[in-house]
Amino acid sequence: MTKLMIYGATGYTGRMAAEHAKAAGTPLVLAGRNEATLSTLSAELGVEYRVFGLDDSAAIDAGLAGIFVLLNCAGPFMRSADALMKASIRNSIHYLDTAAELDSYRLAETFDDKAKAAGVMLMPGGGGSVAMLGSLAGHTVSRVNDPRRIRIALLVAGGLSRGSAISAMENVTVETLARRDGELVAVAADGTRKFDFGKGAVDCFPVTLPDLITIWRATGVPDVETFVHVTGDGFPQGDLSALPDGPSEEDRLANRYQASIEVTGADGKVTRSILDTVNGYTFTAMAAAEASRRVLGGEFHPGFQTPAALFGSGFAQTIADTSINDV
Repeated sequence: MTKLMIYGATGYTGRMAAEHAKAAGTPLVLAGRNEATLSTLSAELGVEYRVFGLDDSAAIDAGLAGIFVLLNCAGPFMRSADALMKASIRNSIHYLDTAAELDSYRLAETFDDKAKAAGVMLMPGGGGSVAMLGSLAGHTVSRVNDPRRIRIALLVAGGLSRGSAISAMENVTVETLARRDGELVAVAADGTRKFDFGKGAVDCFPVTLPDLITIWRATGVPDVETFVHVTGDGFPQGDLSALPDGPSEEDRLANRYQASIEVTGADGKVTRSILDTVNGYTFTAMAAAEASRRVLGGEFHPGFQTPAALFGSGFAQTIADTSINDV
């Protein structure tokens, strides 16, 4: 029981996560539905692979034999998270994923008690914006006496992967949510708010991010709002299935991500910080592989956990050249 399995290992993010896990010396098993692509990647990395779908519980349980940590990279996660979280709880396996979809986090909330009873950890968003923004929020909240409100924005630079675009399209929500007095509520989505990511203030629009759940769980701050500023051509149009797997290495190197936060204390004072990091896809793969390695090494708590709460608010800064600066 000392192996990490990456399910969806031949997808855009899964492949990068597998490469980082292999480079770190993590005992690794690749998994997914397509034997042809899995066998090719298995040969390239020199690791074991297993083939199974998610419509047969017995097949999933057999495929998970001998696994201690499962990293789910198979989006859209509305199709994979439920089956794999349930299987992880049944088989006493710690679950992580790279979801940017709210449903994964709501599932983790739903399964929290069962996971605790089984001694299993559920960590949706082991990489990606949840690890970035969670670390930034934890860092800044620690500077504020009696924090009452968080407004946090992510600058998304460069193109989207095919999987991200399809997931985003399938998870379009009618309502834009924010957290008020600890509760998720619908808010108006017709306005913008300016955030400075280090090069002057730009307009950001309110969006429903899973950080509305994870930041609240990690910090206890009752009011949380999430925003996004998208550079480049915006959301891709047309046949999303025809998109390339994802941005090239050159594109990722040319497009770094930033995040900006404002934390308001009970006295009305606003405290600000900015995070700067590598491209989001690069960060997600590296952070998910590192989080999985650490869980495999014994860093875990049963139930629904977030990266910043489990590993500390400095977690993002251990990934590539990520920095947080106070302003």
